[in-house]
Amino acid sequence: PAAMPAFRQVGEKQLPQEVVFMCWSPKRDLIALANRAGEVLLHRLANFQRVWSLPPNENTGKEVTALAWRPDGKILAFGLADTKRIILCDVEKPESLHSFSVDLSITYMHWMEVTEESSVLTSFYNAEDESNLLLPKLPALPKNPNYMVCIFSEEKSDEIMKLLGDVRLNALVLGGSSGFIEIYAYGMFKIATVNGVAGSCRGLCLSSDLKSLSVITEMRNSSDSEAEITYFQLDTSLLSSYLPEVTRMARKFTHISTLLQYIKLSLTCMCEAWEEILMQMDSRLTKFVQEKNTTTSVQDEFMQLLLWGKASLELQALLMNQLTVKGLKKLGQSIESSYSSIQKLVISHLQSGSEALLYHLSELKGMALWKQKYESLGLDASGIEEAITAVGSFILKASELLQVIDSSMKNFKAFFRWLYVAMLRMSEDHVLPELNKMTQKDITFVADFLTEHFNEAPELYNRKGKYFNVERVGQYLKDEDDDLVSPPNTEGNQWFNFLKNSTHLKESPLLFPYYPEKSLHFVKRQMEGIIDQCLQKPADVIGRSVHRAVCLSLYKIPQSEDSTPQLFKLPFLWNDKTSNIHYVLFTILENSVSKIHILRRHTDTSRSVSNGILAVEFGNILNNSINESSDSRCYSCLDAHFYDDETVTVVLKENVEQEGKERILAQLPLSSVYTDEDQDGKFIWDSTERLDERSGEIPTCTVVLENQWRVLENMKAQYVSVNGIRKVSCVLSSNLRHVRVFEMDVEDDGEVEEEEEEETT
Repeated sequence: PAAMPAFRQVGEKQLPQEVVFMCWSPKRDLIALANRAGEVLLHRLANFQRVWSLPPNENTGKEVTALAWRPDGKILAFGLADTKRIILCDVEKPESLHSFSVDLSITYMHWMEVTEESSVLTSFYNAEDESNLLLPKLPALPKNPNYMVCIFSEEKSDEIMKLLGDVRLNALVLGGSSGFIEIYAYGMFKIATVNGVAGSCRGLCLSSDLKSLSVITEMRNSSDSEAEITYFQLDTSLLSSYLPEVTRMARKFTHISTLLQYIKLSLTCMCEAWEEILMQMDSRLTKFVQEKNTTTSVQDEFMQLLLWGKASLELQALLMNQLTVKGLKKLGQSIESSYSSIQKLVISHLQSGSEALLYHLSELKGMALWKQKYESLGLDASGIEEAITAVGSFILKASELLQVIDSSMKNFKAFFRWLYVAMLRMSEDHVLPELNKMTQKDITFVADFLTEHFNEAPELYNRKGKYFNVERVGQYLKDEDDDLVSPPNTEGNQWFNFLKNSTHLKESPLLFPYYPEKSLHFVKRQMEGIIDQCLQKPADVIGRSVHRAVCLSLYKIPQSEDSTPQLFKLPFLWNDKTSNIHYVLFTILENSVSKIHILRRHTDTSRSVSNGILAVEFGNILNNSINESSDSRCYSCLDAHFYDDETVTVVLKENVEQEGKERILAQLPLSSVYTDEDQDGKFIWDSTERLDERSGEIPTCTVVLENQWRVLENMKAQYVSVNGIRKVSCVLSSNLRHVRVFEMDVEDDGEVEEEEEEETT
């Protein structure tokens, strides 16, 4: 019959690298691919055009093992096996917005969204912006080409909001080798570490009502050459019964992690503003000490110059030949510019970031004290108290740095101005009269600076290889565990003396501890550690509440020689949100035909569903076998995916031994499978036996496809990836390089026909 082929082909490509993953965006006509080379690519549906590619790099990793889209389609997550990292990437441009490490390599990811509506949640969704009303907007970080991450660059200070996404709770579920499963709220904050599953994860699906988590694992015994595929259903009802609390807590934690990221980047900016040139003074003076043969100290040499206006020949040589007038000017300018930019960053970024952090932590503490709601989720007020204290210490350190910068700038300005005039005199240049005015006050100022900063410190030489530490700001930005080289002088400070002598205030929880000997980096690391620890606890508590409800052994697979990536292989899991049912699709080989099986479970683990399991076989579609009476079961199912709640998309291949085995892409409506409510003789589960050992007893239903299929010419189609929301599908050949894209729902037939003709010709 000259019937129209269903589905309209909109693109075809031969790709240079083997594809190991395909995943359609839930909201747009975009498909994400990962290939053997470790690249992540984004393609458009039309003509399969490439939008961007993210090449592998050392920091992130080279071996992509899982892909998942955030349900709003704005962020793509991928897992890397070699570095055990998870990267969240912006869909607009290929750059990492956030990344975190996990303990084992990830084999599967699933990103779901909670669909439940309740008045409590709705009111929370609307009240989410309280913090935006109370806290000033975080200023954008200065643009800098050296960053890997430019979350907060000027034009996009809303990137952080992009990371936070919609207030409605979404969760990224990660599955890995040896039973590793973790759930991350909003893809950023770990809310559960799940135990109770054995084997390496092959598929995951958390139901949208959060009641249960379906897991498919593959278990290998060392002696056994075959791997066993097992289905677990885990009860996660704690999450669903405390949904508003989990959402609110996760939201707070996500705010806190983004703020920590912000503070980290602000510090990076500060370190970059501090330049190596500022070290010149120290190294020049050290060299001078090593080479001079006079007994007077450097401090005295400069003092003589200050008081008598005469310098020894050695000092003259140092100043005129090594430092030079031009060099001095340059040094003065770079000190001023870099100090003032560091100062700006501390005031506008570090301080506002830490204040926002304090705000969110205090709110979190308030939640933790509401025990009936949050205690069972593992929120712990004392841990949060410690975190608040740590943030306080960080704020103290930042303001100490501001004071150091302030005094350094004053000192350096006076010192350079004086030295500049002195050097002009040495070179017998004309000194402008306005430069020449030195008041007694200025002289005392410079003299103080010399006494305090220019004394030689031999013990410093052993530590840092130099005798001097004139420049005091850099030590705060060094990421080392060492103590500060020159901690601030607190002698005679009234507050410190008051604290020292008061017995009660010393241990008071009201005072933030102060670490005079430590650098800013050290205090920041300490703060991050404490906050991380306090955010860890809920994941363990919630994880312990998850328990195994069902464990069914499905079938065995032979140890395969081909290195086909796991992602493509069935089983496939699906959660029907409206009727709260988990579906599992898998094939069992029976008489050399692989038959597709559909397993159904209710998300509420205590309830059961009729037709728990069914097998489907396809009647003769092509009508081209010579002998009509020949066996009608002539199709093996190669791949199957849920297209939407009502339909499954399958790739079939003819089983007849003849030339030109055709491959077929077809839509299988579930209504044709579940025709009557209860099929004769329900299949009785027996958990001791594997399913494939009893495959003959599984009720089978034969489906004859009407018009929802098309032959895939000249292509060894093997795998399919679909998206029913956008009504698209992508078929991949068995060599993993040949891709064809289809629009599945073509309404108007007239025009399409002509286009099809042109295409085929």
